[in-house]
Amino acid sequence: MYKASVVILNWNGIGFLRQYLPLLVEHTTFKDVELVVADNNSSDGSQEYVKQMFPTIRLVEFSKNYGFAGGYNLALSKIEAKYFILLNSDVEVTKGWIEPLLDFLDKNENVAAVMPKVLSVHDRSMFEYAGAAGGYIDIFGYPFCRGRVFDHLEKDNCQYDDVAEVFWATGACLTIRSEVYKAVGGLDEHFFAHMEEIDLCWRVHWAGFRIFCVPQSLIFHYGGGALPKENPKKIFFNIRNSLYMMLKNLPLAYLPFILFCRLFFDAVAGFQFLLKKKPAFAWAVVRAWFSFFVKVPFYLNYRQKSHKTRVSKEWKKLVFHKSVVCSYFVLKKQTFSQIIK
Repeated sequence: MYKASVVILNWNGIGFLRQYLPLLVEHTTFKDVELVVADNNSSDGSQEYVKQMFPTIRLVEFSKNYGFAGGYNLALSKIEAKYFILLNSDVEVTKGWIEPLLDFLDKNENVAAVMPKVLSVHDRSMFEYAGAAGGYIDIFGYPFCRGRVFDHLEKDNCQYDDVAEVFWATGACLTIRSEVYKAVGGLDEHFFAHMEEIDLCWRVHWAGFRIFCVPQSLIFHYGGGALPKENPKKIFFNIRNSLYMMLKNLPLAYLPFILFCRLFFDAVAGFQFLLKKKPAFAWAVVRAWFSFFVKVPFYLNYRQKSHKTRVSKEWKKLVFHKSVVCSYFVLKKQTFSQIIK
């Protein structure tokens, strides 16, 4: 058994593999680690590239595309390690990036998962959208980060270089104890893509563990490699999956009111898309609602099954108990520090 396994899930990402795999091999100086590429049935020659250019990297091949959640669950079921490191194919790691993450987990047994500081490949002075310096969530299920609120990205001036407890860690580079990952059921495959790491982290909190950002580890993320921001599918997955995530994880006493408010916010967003002459995006909102509501009975049943691991409500302390939507769009607070003060 390796101490850690770095697992990259790939689907038709040969361009990213060519660009970032050499750097991963070069900058991963930690010895007791296995490098793995799990391929979601790519058709662009990714498998052949890994076999020819990186024979020391373990290649796990699937017969179809299982999505982000399903692909990782299947890959990790074939791997034995103390720590799983889920790494996106469009991530550039820096020298010695693993050691701070594993060292923090070794020294803090009540911490189940950690993430590095995430900056943008496109502008290395700026935080990157997917995680920045640690993720949080507001009372209505909207995620935001230290360094990123909605589409506003902050410049990295070392303002978030402190180790901080967070609500969620980015799926772009998530290091988690394998025993905890398995105990809480891994990534929820009903998400297929988007928000699944936040749901996983929520269940980790329910199980009584903590999650931290350790910025002494640094990566650069390309972002949007699998599904660009301009694609209506991104809107669909984000809205449907956030509704599902809240249905699964919120206490029942809060659920009706929170869901009602969230649907109102989503409706406003859909109307804004129409005003901006983006009917495909507005239709994505409607499709997300329909996809969610037709499966509510199924989701409620899944919620009941996940209750056995719920032993702690400490996660409530990490929730922003106001609306980040109102703070950002109405009060014009654009940075993390402005919103939470």
